[in-house]
Amino acid sequence: MAPHIVVKNLVKRYGTKSVLDVDELVVERGEVLAVIGPNGSGKSTLLRLIAHLEKPTGGSIEFVGGDSAKNDLSIRRRLAFVFQDPLLFTGTVFDNIAYGLRMRKIAKDEIKQRVKEAAEMFGIIHLLDRPANLLSGGEAQRTSLARAFILKPESLLLDEPMASLDPPARESLIIDLSEVLGHMKTTVIYITHELTEAMMLGDRCAFIDEGRIVQIGSSRDVMAYPINQKIADFVGVENILKGRIVGRDNGLARVEIYSSEIEAVSNSELTDKVWVFIRPENVTIALADPANPTSARNCFSGAITKILDLGALYRVVIDCGFPLVVFITKRSIEEMGLYVGQPVWASFKASGVHVVSREGERVYEQV
Repeated sequence: MAPHIVVKNLVKRYGTKSVLDVDELVVERGEVLAVIGPNGSGKSTLLRLIAHLEKPTGGSIEFVGGDSAKNDLSIRRRLAFVFQDPLLFTGTVFDNIAYGLRMRKIAKDEIKQRVKEAAEMFGIIHLLDRPANLLSGGEAQRTSLARAFILKPESLLLDEPMASLDPPARESLIIDLSEVLGHMKTTVIYITHELTEAMMLGDRCAFIDEGRIVQIGSSRDVMAYPINQKIADFVGVENILKGRIVGRDNGLARVEIYSSEIEAVSNSELTDKVWVFIRPENVTIALADPANPTSARNCFSGAITKILDLGALYRVVIDCGFPLVVFITKRSIEEMGLYVGQPVWASFKASGVHVVSREGERVYEQV
């Protein structure tokens, strides 16, 4: 892929307060970049600057290829922006989807055909004659997305478009949007605070905090290999433990946690003090010490201290001399008859442990 949007030394300040400071960001042509981060981190500011809805204090934003004009209007014509709230106009669903084409003086027959195609993509063709003010939240956002896609923009900027939807409407729309994006060659920047959306839609994922892009990579890598404690907490690692390296052997590091030792795959020359990150889905519970050797190099006895029903999964906390959070299915809970106070064994592979240095890192409270 080739670069499509190139951001360099982008700064935005309101008075003396700096809200964005991005050294470099390159969005490849045709990719979906999911941008995640806590509230107030600068995600929406970045999107508004790229859309030329606000002017930066410093730096540059370049759209590579296509129309070489640099004025705001010509750039806006190359992109479409979908806000968290649909912001529909008075009139029917058809009128809203067709608005951009009418402004561009497209022929009526072509407008009718393209509106039909866009409405089919988002499952709202049966709503074309309905007044926009009578739509549900999910229907309204589908209309807003169809209105953006019908313009066939080079770039599509989405600012938390699912945030105001209820869970069923959000889940359905994510699936449909994923299918649409899979068939389009549009460059997309997708702002979200929902990890499911970032995983399902994003080719890459960028974590932004305090106005800076802290980590960027494939969506799976950011979720599995966060580079610091705050990112690990945000992406749902759950098991975030302080430790120190006490030995190394054949690509494995031995890390002391409280009075226990954990083995982790680690080829890096880490400093003595480290964070140990273990995703709860990487931990297995057993009722007895495994009689035969397994691929899980880490195995600890403990007792269950909490069981919380999360719906599809249960969150189980085990005291192994250190707290360990495990996600387990309802079926497994029932088959093993797990209860608070029950002695169990918890195990996980060395490859399921991610270790990073905590030297010089600011410590955040987990929520």
